Amino acid sequence: MVKREIRDILEASRQWGWVLEPDAKRAFSLFGFDTPRYVVAKTPDAAASFAAKIGYPVVAKVVSPKVIHKSEVKGVIVGIASEDELAKAFDRLRRIEGFSGMLVEEMVSGVELIIGAKIDHQFGPMILLGIGGVGVEIYRDTSLRMAPLDEKDARSMVKGLKAHRLLEGYRGSDPISMDALFDTLLRFSRFVMKVEGLIASIDLNPAICTSKRCVIADARIILAS
Repeated sequence: MVKREIRDILEASRQWGWVLEPDAKRAFSLFGFDTPRYVVAKTPDAAASFAAKIGYPVVAKVVSPKVIHKSEVKGVIVGIASEDELAKAFDRLRRIEGFSGMLVEEMVSGVELIIGAKIDHQFGPMILLGIGGVGVEIYRDTSLRMAPLDEKDARSMVKGLKAHRLLEGYRGSDPISMDALFDTLLRFSRFVMKVEGLIASIDLNPAICTSKRCVIADARIILAS
């Protein structure tokens, strides 16, 4: 049975039909996923205080129930390196329709993947793994399996990517932690099975994987109607 706090987050989001990113990250954190350190700042001072505590650079994102796809309204600003830049980011994002705060979070660098799920009416929950970030629609390099996954499925999904060598270390780059990636995939599968009746789809894009961790850098949950 899904944790009460996670169910409450999903139910409270029904007024929009989808879950705002900070709430989605809270749900994933409660389920044991690795998420960035973040805060939803209502003022520039609150944003600056948090950024000073975790250290620059940081990422800023608009939080608005009117904005599902933040990139379409230029609602994501990366590489913010100073308090002055952060204040300018706040001033820009607060002009976006429905602004309810600015998500400020630590900046993580690594290999960008997409991990997703969709509830198929015939086959049930389907899990997707692919090369993520802005290249997801260009490369269309993905693997797909029915949930629930086991470790054999997870390994097969990784090997099924044409760009899997990027994950294993390519031309001197560090390989990512496969243990962290497999744990994330299997945990995601369990999460999807727990909330199957409540959701239509989930996108973690990107999930950023390094030699030590796989971090849920962005998350969107679309609720079942």
